[in-house]
Amino acid sequence: MDSQKKLTFPLAVGLFILMLCIIISCLFLLHVEPHIPLFLSVVMLSAAALWFGFSWKSIEKGIVDGIKNGVQPIIVLALIGILIGAWMYSGAIPTVTVYALSFIEPSHLLLTALFSCMIISTLVGSSLTTVSTIGVALIGVASAAGVPLEWTAGAVICGACFGDKMSPMSDTTNFAAGIGEIPIFEHIRHMMGTTIPALLITVVLFYFLGSSVSADAASTDNIQQVITGIKDAANVTPWALLSPLLVVLLAMKRVSVIPVLTAGIISSGILTAIFVPDSSLQAFMTALQNGTTFETDNEAAAKIINRGGLQSMMGSVSLIMIAFALGGLMEKIGLISALLEGVMKGIRSKGRLVAATVCSSIGVNLATGEQYLSILIPGQSFKSLYDKQNIQRKFLTRSLEDGGTLINPLIPWGVSGAFMASALGVPVIDYIPFTFFLYISPMISILIGFVKK
Repeated sequence: MDSQKKLTFPLAVGLFILMLCIIISCLFLLHVEPHIPLFLSVVMLSAAALWFGFSWKSIEKGIVDGIKNGVQPIIVLALIGILIGAWMYSGAIPTVTVYALSFIEPSHLLLTALFSCMIISTLVGSSLTTVSTIGVALIGVASAAGVPLEWTAGAVICGACFGDKMSPMSDTTNFAAGIGEIPIFEHIRHMMGTTIPALLITVVLFYFLGSSVSADAASTDNIQQVITGIKDAANVTPWALLSPLLVVLLAMKRVSVIPVLTAGIISSGILTAIFVPDSSLQAFMTALQNGTTFETDNEAAAKIINRGGLQSMMGSVSLIMIAFALGGLMEKIGLISALLEGVMKGIRSKGRLVAATVCSSIGVNLATGEQYLSILIPGQSFKSLYDKQNIQRKFLTRSLEDGGTLINPLIPWGVSGAFMASALGVPVIDYIPFTFFLYISPMISILIGFVKK
């Protein structure tokens, strides 16, 4: 056992603030990607851990254990990159894009994106599946229709995360209810108190944003040219939609995400071989690796259909590895537990307890970039306080979802944030202002905690 010092609350706060200063200053002042700032934070905390008495072997174990926890998200991200490449080549995403461009009014696109993603995510219980299927196609529609991509990404993510929070099929919904040891549907009903107001505000805001889309930006001629460009270059066939349909059905059957994504890739290959006669195995596998490279004179169409592939996710994969290494190190030196122990002291009212739960979930999200830990650690830490103050645990589980499930996509180094930025092609920093549902929900949760007795 190392002769390490136990971190005090002030020291833990100081280290956490220093880490955030390193990351935020690099992101907003130097405008660099989050990878190196996170790496510098790992170096800083490693040096601090050595000073506290930890051996390098112990520090290294914390880093490695953290990365081990990220293996499944890394596999999922890699498979989604491959799947997007497969669906681009087979024609699934180009087909959806062409159909959507033919029928959706640009001024209605944001609300269409919001509600369609809400429906899919509620059915499948996964924001990642929703974004990688209909979300990618909607971004293509926005690109052709002249709707700002960050607005559309915000609408897609709001709709996708609605299901992550509210669907009985969602793993995080079941996980939060399990942490609080309450029935799943009691947990879902109680979340309506923050979800419905936040959703109504979100709908109103997207309605006004959609109404501001100008006729010039969304000209019919431009859209028609994009449709023609896609049809001339890519494979457009309704048969290609069988693969996304299979993915949705398997997800609804609660099949694990890795087999679901693999089935989508394989089925896409089979459909390509049958319904795209001029395709080749070499070209298909190249699309899986590097994304599609369809040739078209229409620049807007090219941006829509030339995407995906395993390599497109490598930046996100490396980011998640570093983020999980940082999270593992923070757990190893006791920084997270010291922060939570300090926060828990002196909490005497329901409002403060709810606020502390939400903020702690946000803090763990910032520290580790991991959605499950942002629910698990605060949930286990605060559970006894809710019991001592005779506050129903459904307030705990709702706070965990509002501060844990919904915040992860807003963090550039978070698993969801890294994935959504890569899949949609919109940086987290750009879409944050338009993910209204995600940050309004925790605000309402805290407000209700203080107001409602």
